[in-house]
Amino acid sequence: MTYSLLSYQSDRGPRAGMRVGDRVFDVEHVSGRAEWATVMGMLDDWQEASARCDTLARHLANDSGAGALDLSAMALLAPLLYPGTLYCAGANYRDHVEEMAKARGMPPPPTMKDLGEVAGHFIKTSRSAVVGPGAIVPIPNATQRLDWELELAAVIGKRATNVKAADALDYVAGYTIANDLSARDRSRRAKLEPGSLMYYDWIAHKSFDGSCPMGPWFVPSQFIADPNALDMKLWVNGELMQDSNTSNQIFDIGEQIEALSHRVTLQPGDVVLTGTPAGVGSGRGQFLKAGDVVKLWIAEIGEFEHGIG
Repeated sequence: MTYSLLSYQSDRGPRAGMRVGDRVFDVEHVSGRAEWATVMGMLDDWQEASARCDTLARHLANDSGAGALDLSAMALLAPLLYPGTLYCAGANYRDHVEEMAKARGMPPPPTMKDLGEVAGHFIKTSRSAVVGPGAIVPIPNATQRLDWELELAAVIGKRATNVKAADALDYVAGYTIANDLSARDRSRRAKLEPGSLMYYDWIAHKSFDGSCPMGPWFVPSQFIADPNALDMKLWVNGELMQDSNTSNQIFDIGEQIEALSHRVTLQPGDVVLTGTPAGVGSGRGQFLKAGDVVKLWIAEIGEFEHGIG
């Protein structure tokens, strides 16, 4: 029986919930495990927690509904409220590389893979960047070019060091949806020469408050047949902007985890944002403004919305 895990706001604070069909159950209540009151607590013990949830899901699917919570009445939070490190793939869809080059009046460059390189990532903050469904993300200071980037996010479920791409998905607990919001006009320091070591400002560009909306829940990896073949779409105010498939990645998820795990040890609760396809605002000269509503959808996971304030 399939299930997903979510975080919701209760009168006792943030809680982990198990979504089975159209019903939600408090994980601590149905499992009897106080340490699983949050999704991060479950990831710290993912092998046991996932096995227990598999059993619970089969039981709860046939339950009369006693103890079930009303999903429609819930205030959903980001599935991982305070994740570990957020690793974000840069330029990982060929069509996105081409559209960004075109926006700068340049010819399409060779990709990292074309050059024989491995996947490249940057880091976002987590506690200040991650927000959940329905959040209103404030436009960061001095930004006129706030852009959207729909991404499949892989959640690490066990410690990973020097893993091979062929084995890498075994280290993924599951998947969720993220928006790698980007302040395009804050990415470079205008007073510095392009060759300067400090020319790029990744904090202002990528790590401002609310820069990583995430949701609506976290789907365990055993329920995603092929994470490298998922349809994905993003709308702004009902207008379709991005329409692609994760099969269009330059480096697939296994290759990304291999590259990362040879640089750092990945820990349970770390999240890998796997890149965005073409259709971002920079490619069309259109950017987010106060009052806009962004909707994100990925097949086999779900959809959620957030606003811009």
